[in-house]
Parts: sequence; structure tokens; C-alpha cells
Amino acid sequence: MTTSILHIKPEEIDTNEKRAKFTVSIIGCEPTAILEACLFADAGFKVICADADQSTVNLLAKGKAPFFGHEIETKLKDHIKTGHVTATSDVKTAVSQSNIIAITTPIRIDEKKKPDYSPIEKVCKQVGASICRDSLVFVMSITGLGSVEGTFKEILENASGFKVGTDLGLAYSPIRDFYGHSLEAMTSSERIVASADKISLGAASTILESTSRNGVRRTNNVKMAEAAILFEAVQRDANTGLANELAILCEKAGVDYSEIQDFTKTLTASRVSLPWRAEEKIQEEPYLLLEDAENLNVKLRIASVAREANEGMAKHAATLARDSLRICGKTMRRARISVFGVSQTHNTKDTPKKMVKELAETLEAKGAKVTLYDPYFSENEKTESQRYFKKSLTEAVEGADCIIIMTGHDQFKRLNLRKVKALMKMPAAIVDLEGALEPDKVEKEGFVYRRLGRGVGAK
Repeated sequence: MTTSILHIKPEEIDTNEKRAKFTVSIIGCEPTAILEACLFADAGFKVICADADQSTVNLLAKGKAPFFGHEIETKLKDHIKTGHVTATSDVKTAVSQSNIIAITTPIRIDEKKKPDYSPIEKVCKQVGASICRDSLVFVMSITGLGSVEGTFKEILENASGFKVGTDLGLAYSPIRDFYGHSLEAMTSSERIVASADKISLGAASTILESTSRNGVRRTNNVKMAEAAILFEAVQRDANTGLANELAILCEKAGVDYSEIQDFTKTLTASRVSLPWRAEEKIQEEPYLLLEDAENLNVKLRIASVAREANEGMAKHAATLARDSLRICGKTMRRARISVFGVSQTHNTKDTPKKMVKELAETLEAKGAKVTLYDPYFSENEKTESQRYFKKSLTEAVEGADCIIIMTGHDQFKRLNLRKVKALMKMPAAIVDLEGALEPDKVEKEGFVYRRLGRGVGAK
């Protein structure tokens, strides 16, 4: 091991050559964590991507990042080729070889909408059991209030036998969801870093400043930082919830929500948000705060209503499909419906799966036969959804009565409508939840077209 990372000075890591002496382990290779790996590798650090899922490791070892575009995959392949980035399923060995450990394992939300901390707690135990003295741990997952300085710190200290602030560093620097899948957004954004002790805060700030063009915002109040991130997520969720309800109103009133959004773009005071997942992806973070509030005997009414509104959009999508089929002279019973865009370029991969499951179950309860298609689904995910999943777009649309576009991937924006028309069972419908297609072009080909927030009479 090299010089202690806990007492690192800016001049000791002010070049790529100097930073190459230090190794960073990224634990839990969620999509956005891959951006973090590229960020550290670009700065010159050696990076080990560690994940218990061997299929994820195999993809990374080949430089493949299916949730990202060509630019990220090219960069990842270059780093793999030069040895700046490696991938392994051996988390303990990765930790033992690293000066800096970044835990990116997300907190899952279970079927009862309760946070499940067990995956990240398991990772903390693995990290603690293998970590070397004078190493620095970053918690980059978005967490509930008091988790870092409470549960995670206790697990790390008990598993390692080291004392945080003396033998180990511990800092909170979440990967915020608004980074999306853009490396440029991450490098140009101010990073948040929080730690209760000066040694950890100083080391963590110095390291992140070497990877961020816009510096870091630091604080020794970790719980406050956790709250700030959750408040940010809940406020966006509330905006999306209101947008969803207004979009449904537009459908009934015969106006187009997207036209209203475009019209107000230059009117800062009255600009409206896009509905559902078009601007802000459906999030799980609000449930962390709702759980914390419940434990404190506080009712977050607006946050709860927003979650209900957003979660209800899967059922609304089914309603749009039903109404579209009705115009085609068909019913939901025995209708073949193909759902496009199951995945998202987002660090909470389970969320779209849950929504798709709810949508599929709702459609099937009404007698429809549902299939899924997504160009970014991994082989493992295809196997998990085998009874629904189609391997190609052609197979997915053949004989279908309706297509529902949940996520506007580029492939769907470039649909060959004439080819799709020839394969589908016409008259057929397209329900476009993200506005991926141009309504006039779709309707010109003879489809019934419905878009979230677009009233029937809207032009």
C-alpha cells in the first residue's frame, strides 16, 4: 500500500501520474456507478469494479455498458484495455487491494414500499472484514436519515476492528439521480461530501476535488446532507405527481400537455414540468424519507400523495390502452399488447421492472396477452421475464394489437412505422407515454395514437 489516503494533500494527487498510485474499488456496479468508475479512471486512479453478480462483471470485463451510449462504452473499453479499470466478483479481495472504497449498492424498496437495507449492510460487513487500516470509505448510495453515522459506521467498525476518524475514513457523497447517464454532468456538477470527523472530511474532499471540475460542497453534518438529498428527490417527485394529474386533466379537456410545456419554456415563473418519467424518472428515494418520517411520527401528506399519483400511472397507461383499442373496435380481452422500453438509463434498475410488472398484471387481469421488448435488457433479465420477453422488435410487434412505449429509447424514436404496420394486426394502437413519436406521422400511417397528457381533440 502507498501513503495513507487519510492524510493525503492536494499536491500529492495533482496529476494523473500521482493518482495512479492509488486504487479505488467501486462496490455494487449499478449503471451510474459505472460513470463513477470512469470518472476516477479518467483522473488517473486505478479502479476495480466489484459486484457479486458474475454476469455484470463479465460485461464490464469486456468493456460493455448496455445502459449507456457509444461514448461511455468506448471510454470503458479503453480503460479496460489499459488496465486502469478491472472487474471482479471477489469483493473482499478488491477491498483489500484498495485505498479508497466507494459503496454504491442501492437501498431497495420491497413489495410493501419499505426500505430494505440488507444488501448495503451486507456490503458494509464485507468491506469491514477486508479493509486495510488508513483506507477511506465513501457511501455513494442515497440513504435514510442517520444511516451513515449510525448503522453503516457501526458495521464497518465492528467488522474491521478499526475506529472511524482514526484508523479509517468514512464519508457520504451520494451519486445523485439527476446526473442521469451523462459523464459530463457528473464532472461539471459540484459534488456533495459529508463526514463527521475532520480527517475523513479532508481526505474525501481532496479526492473528489481531483475528479470534479466544479469542486465540492462539504459539511460535517452528515444527517443534514442525507436530508438535503432526500428533500431534493421528494420535491422532484411532488412536481412529477402534480404534472401527472394535470396531464390526465389535459386528456379529458382535449388539450395537449406537451404543447403547454413548450409554450411555458420561456416563461420562467410559470414553466410546467413534464409528466411521469419523461423529465424525472420514477424514484425510490422518497420512500426512504417517508419511512424516516413515519418513525418520527410525522405524516408527509404531499409526499405521500405524490407517490400515490406517480404509482398510479401504470394503471392509467392500461386505461389509455383500453380506450385506444376501443377506438380500433377491439376489447382488452384477448388483445395482444407489446410493451416497449422496460429499462432506463438510471441507477434504480428495479423501479421500472416493478412498474412494468404492475402494468402487465393490470392488462392481463383485463384479458390481454402481454409481451415485453427492450434493446438494453440483459440476458439474465430476459430469463427472469421469459414468459413475457421477446428477443427482437419484429417478434414483439408481430400480430400485436397495441404497442405501449414506456421509455423513449432511440430505437423507438426511429421506428419504421410502415414495417410495424405490416406486422401488427390492424387497426392497431400506439400508446406513447414519453412522446417518442410524432403524432401526425403515426396517425398518417393509420394507427390510433395516444400520448400521456394529449387529449383526443388536441392537434
